Amino acid sequence: MTLLELAVSACPKHMTYGPCGGVSHVGACEVEGVSCPFVGTALPTWAGSSPVLERVTPAGQAFLKLLERRPVIVTDFSAAPMDAPSLEAAAKPLVGSCDAVLMGDHGGARVQFPPSYRALLALQTGLNPWLGLNCRDRNRVALEGELAALEHLNVTGVHAITGDHTQSGHRPDAQPVFDLDSTQLASLARSRGLLVSVGESPLTAPVLERPFRLAQKVRAGAQICFVNHAGAGEATLEFIESALEQGAKVPFIAGVAVVTSAASARLIRNFHNLVLPEGYLERILEADNPRRAGIKAAVWLGEQLLKVPGVRGLNLSAVPEAGRELELAQDLAEVGRAFL
Repeated sequence: MTLLELAVSACPKHMTYGPCGGVSHVGACEVEGVSCPFVGTALPTWAGSSPVLERVTPAGQAFLKLLERRPVIVTDFSAAPMDAPSLEAAAKPLVGSCDAVLMGDHGGARVQFPPSYRALLALQTGLNPWLGLNCRDRNRVALEGELAALEHLNVTGVHAITGDHTQSGHRPDAQPVFDLDSTQLASLARSRGLLVSVGESPLTAPVLERPFRLAQKVRAGAQICFVNHAGAGEATLEFIESALEQGAKVPFIAGVAVVTSAASARLIRNFHNLVLPEGYLERILEADNPRRAGIKAAVWLGEQLLKVPGVRGLNLSAVPEAGRELELAQDLAEVGRAFL
């Protein structure tokens, strides 16, 4: 077997186009006791066909046109899992404060409404949903069904991720699927005419290979890159410049951590390889009013990131404390309105 074939066979997520974003700074897998087999291995180039579809859903087209005019704001959306009234309540303050809401995994729960049903509920509130699809919970047939439903619903976009392993989260008893990985899912989503985004982590091992990996996702069909938390701009700039050289000529949306309480600070530290500006959390938590300080800090960080060439928007991200999803939505809305 080649080194790459050995890496694919050793990956707990069965990835072909690894590594995922769950690798630690020292190359450890998120699955305890495993080293990422892709670290130190030449990464594969995209072996599939590159989509030639010009078709994009009307909502996706509108978003792309907006990107040409001004920086966009995409806000993480969180509600109590499998709770439609909670979703509707958390949606209300966000209407008019952002261009789309990114609906991914709930920070504390794996079991939730299917993505297409969550999209429908969000559309009914007046939000523009951007649905996170993971490969952990569904095989390719189930993913194809979700993508068909999301296309029919005319969602703004689909965020293709491999997903955390089931050993993390509250359902380690569930069987991990990983029939596809994020690169393969991006290709599948683009084949449906959906606007497709992917994520990449500039400071996650192997750092020097991350721009190349993004380029393979773009060749597979990804049209937008969400850049995970990487400080106040320098690392993001280096990553974007290298990614562009590798052929990943897409708009970049940079992550902004919104922290407004000690609980939210504790939860956001659980993000894989979180890198924030020096003293960012400490200044918020030491302030007389952490909420006001957190909102001010998020606006400042967003302003710094928008100065980075290639950054065409912000992703306001936060992890909700159980039972405080509405308060978090209100905080995110206030940050978002500062940019619109």
